[in-house]
Amino acid sequence: MSILALTSNTLIGTPAAGNLEYDGQFFGTDSNASRAQMQRITQGTAVSLSGTSVEFTSLPAWVKRITVMLYSGVSSNGTSNMQVQIGSGSYTTSGYTGAYANAVNASATNWAAFTTGFAIFNDNAPDTRNGTMILTSAGSNTWVSSGMFITTNRGIMGNTTGFIALGGVLDRLRLTTVGGDTFDAGSVNIIYEG
Repeated sequence: MSILALTSNTLIGTPAAGNLEYDGQFFGTDSNASRAQMQRITQGTAVSLSGTSVEFTSLPAWVKRITVMLYSGVSSNGTSNMQVQIGSGSYTTSGYTGAYANAVNASATNWAAFTTGFAIFNDNAPDTRNGTMILTSAGSNTWVSSGMFITTNRGIMGNTTGFIALGGVLDRLRLTTVGGDTFDAGSVNIIYEG
């Protein structure tokens, strides 16, 4: 199999079967007359958490799915909920429709509606959480989220879901908290796909 990097999306002549790349997108050719876009997966740069937010900017326009990964025991110095916010040109900080729920024990569940971002529950400052949140494009700049996290020190599991319609093409994502708490442990990274 060969890989050919193109400088134009106009094919001159007939390509052999294999992979073609143009403008960050990959196309697979299975015959002399057809080609189909293939999914591309890119991993971001892992960040050890500190400060009040971590941003991933300049995301390419072809992104259709983003996985946000919290690991190594993410925590903050406060009690406000952690959240993921996305945007086009700037961050969207309102208008989200979503909620989170976490099972405290076999007979008790806490939940809350959320409008300022895609929620990640936060109970106590010493809690450490690990898990993933997946954001998927539903078309027309609308994004849907689904995630699961666990507090590793207390064994509380939480689910989250939501959606938001952006005013333009998504180009940024950040992890922050509702109350401006400071992150004091853990790491975050993203994987994005087109």
